[in-house]
Amino acid sequence: MRILIAEDDLVSRRLLQSTLQKWGYQVVVANDGAQAWAILQTEDSPKLAILDWMMPGLDGPEVCRRLRNVTGGAYVYVILLTARTEKDDLITGMDAGADDYVTKPFYHHELKVRLRAGQRIIELHAQLLATQAAISEQARRDALTGLLNRGAIFDALKSEVSRATRERHSLSVVMADLDRFKQVNDTYGHMAGDMVLREAALRMASSVRPYDSVGRYGGEEFLLVLPGCDHASGISFAERIRLGIASQPFPPMGEDLPVTCSFGVASVGPEIGYFETDMLVKAADEALYRAKRDGRNRVESAQSEAAQLSIATKLISE
Repeated sequence: MRILIAEDDLVSRRLLQSTLQKWGYQVVVANDGAQAWAILQTEDSPKLAILDWMMPGLDGPEVCRRLRNVTGGAYVYVILLTARTEKDDLITGMDAGADDYVTKPFYHHELKVRLRAGQRIIELHAQLLATQAAISEQARRDALTGLLNRGAIFDALKSEVSRATRERHSLSVVMADLDRFKQVNDTYGHMAGDMVLREAALRMASSVRPYDSVGRYGGEEFLLVLPGCDHASGISFAERIRLGIASQPFPPMGEDLPVTCSFGVASVGPEIGYFETDMLVKAADEALYRAKRDGRNRVESAQSEAAQLSIATKLISE
């Protein structure tokens, strides 16, 4: 494990560094408080630190105060190394944000035990952060398909709309709906229907780029957000996914079942400035409706490029 030591006295610093290296720590050395603070601000800074109390410039307690005022990120466990033994001094150090203290000259076994306790705290904190991240990610996912849920896919769409508007990039949105899905549930049961939804979601997710977003819009409908895709590319994407679903039967309950999907595509190009998120979704939904009406298992475009520009211009003027 990496550990930062900050000690301005050369002899004390080398003694502490040698002791920690014998115990298997990878030591990062700072000659004073200012250097220690600079190291602690780096992205890959050690998560365990031993700071001498008395140092020129920034002393140990001041480094602790600055560290605790920084929000977010992994926790840094700080041990103050001090010759002070008065209770008021120790309280001052702990109030500054130190987790523990060791008096000089330090007793090796005591320091080793206190470092071991600090390491446990750091590991527990890392586990807590990982658990929180997992819970947060789970809240954004559809429980059945594992895709982004409705709220999360709309958040992704709003983010990409803002980016496309700001950077004048193309953006395509695809609405997809499994054809005659009610018949699957009525014929094979809801467990088979769930299996079809999961398989369709898997095929869609495996067909897009890492920076695209795929979400379950609701029921058997899906929404795909394709940043950087112009109208022709958006249609090509949708056609590839359509073939990926229709070309291989789905295997619910041990019986191969042909499944198809209809798609509606709406796009904006870099020449269009401000546009509304709802505009894209509504246009893609209308194109999907036409795909359903005109025979299913097909990709329909929302509008011609000229018509899309006209709609966006109208929205801007309003």
